[in-house]
Amino acid sequence: MQRTWKDIESAYIKILASLYPESESRELFFLAAEEVGGLRKYEFSLLKNEAVAQNIDSRLLQILDQLAMGRPIQHILGKAPFYGQEFFVNEHTLIPRPETEELVDLIIRDWRDASSIKLIDIGTGTGCIVLSLAKHLNADSWAVDISAEAIAVAKKNAQALKTDVSFIQADILEWEFMFSERQNFDIIVSNPPYITPAEKEEMHRNVLQYEPHLALFVEESAPLLFYDHIADFALHHLVEEGTLYFEINQFLGEETADLLKKKGFSAVELFKDINGADRIIRAKRKKSLQ
Repeated sequence: MQRTWKDIESAYIKILASLYPESESRELFFLAAEEVGGLRKYEFSLLKNEAVAQNIDSRLLQILDQLAMGRPIQHILGKAPFYGQEFFVNEHTLIPRPETEELVDLIIRDWRDASSIKLIDIGTGTGCIVLSLAKHLNADSWAVDISAEAIAVAKKNAQALKTDVSFIQADILEWEFMFSERQNFDIIVSNPPYITPAEKEEMHRNVLQYEPHLALFVEESAPLLFYDHIADFALHHLVEEGTLYFEINQFLGEETADLLKKKGFSAVELFKDINGADRIIRAKRKKSLQ
């Protein structure tokens, strides 16, 4: 006897109960059902009692098996939505998140009237930040990541989105060896590693097991390591009154802001995300007194 869409939805909710709340399990079912069987969420109430073709049923259960092991749906499907576009993702890149869309939106609102700018995204991963910015701004766009695998994914996304970005594989902690003194930017943006080991206990296992730790975690003793180095890079490579944007650890907002103020940045502002957590910092490089 063939299963119906409702039968498969029920299976997702039951089998994933130990990993996700029912509402999230249902959303995972809808994502899989649309990808594999073309079933739209709004169609479900009309089609829920219809039999599912065997090949679609089999694929949906394969996806369910992987979800039950904690693998993220984005890795299973090989893509994730971000700021109105779809991005290729894999185990070498962080999955783009809604909070990062807010960072992108802030930058676009700040610079959408600029005639020509130069920007760089540090720790680009999938390229979701730099490619979204390049789509909406008239920008000479650059991106850096330490991971060759991540750069390969970002280049694939750039090709798919028909967007021109210059990619560099390098360690930003050694930025002095990468950029000439004349290579300056109007915008420097980064979502660097910022999660401390103490926060691991609060994280979902699909993040801990399947997303790259290199892009997530910093040492407990130096939680602002990347912010410190990138801020120094910005002091040397931002144009006068250029802007530095960070996505930050919600528990270290004031500490990150103080770091930037002590380095001499001006107009340091802290922004909360959609969940009310400190998430974004914007700062200006001061104008020279010469």
